[in-house]
Amino acid sequence: MTATGSSHSGHIANESGTHGDHSAHQAGAVPGGLQISQDGYTLDLADTILEPGTTLLRFRILGPDGNPVTDYTPIHDRELHLIVARRELTGFWHVHPERDRDGTWSVRLDLPEAGAYRVFTDISPRGLGHTITLGADLAVSGLYEPRPTPQPARLFTVDGYEIKLAGDLVAGEGRNLTMTVSRDGQPVTDLQPYLAAYGHLVVLRAGDLAYIHVHPDGAPGDGVTEPGPDISFHAMVPGPGTYRLFLDFKHDDTVRTAAFTLLLKR
Repeated sequence: MTATGSSHSGHIANESGTHGDHSAHQAGAVPGGLQISQDGYTLDLADTILEPGTTLLRFRILGPDGNPVTDYTPIHDRELHLIVARRELTGFWHVHPERDRDGTWSVRLDLPEAGAYRVFTDISPRGLGHTITLGADLAVSGLYEPRPTPQPARLFTVDGYEIKLAGDLVAGEGRNLTMTVSRDGQPVTDLQPYLAAYGHLVVLRAGDLAYIHVHPDGAPGDGVTEPGPDISFHAMVPGPGTYRLFLDFKHDDTVRTAAFTLLLKR
């Protein structure tokens, strides 16, 4: 993935086959991604209905003065991280759009199926001084055939890689999660840095799509963190529900996504 508007190979996790601490959740706080406006900033989609297939998504971030924002503090090597997910959490895209001088962001997406989607933007406007996640609904036209959220699972395979998840989620309490990557039965010990980390974890709650973006413990080149096979995170979720966990990792110059489902009861 480059700094301007590309996505990585195989990055749609489809079941038919520093950000600031996004894991923190204070009592009474609204989880990230549930609001189209926050702290005076608004996610403004140019189109809320798109055609299926390869399409252009365009949007702006409007500031408290109503004008498009053009000054951002980078978050893990990017001014903006864009996440798109199907409402059923059976599809997931993590891409990085281009921004023009006027503050309009654009990126080409391959959204092959009709349905309901959610768009999330992780940003840190320089005038705000901290990171926020804005969210907005997006529809892809056509015959919509909803599928259920995948059943709980702690193992995912993609392109010959096997990723295992260890650890549990607890509402309102930070917990350690570890993803272990292997290929052809052998541990992968030479993961490559991707956006200044060995992995990126996005957690979404089925139903309302409460959003959490977590970065792993340690960092490449810190003299302590090993490049696999384990990628460890400290995550906190806002409450009970079914959660989908999407892990991005890079190996052999390709970024791949693993997807898991965890059920958190009261």
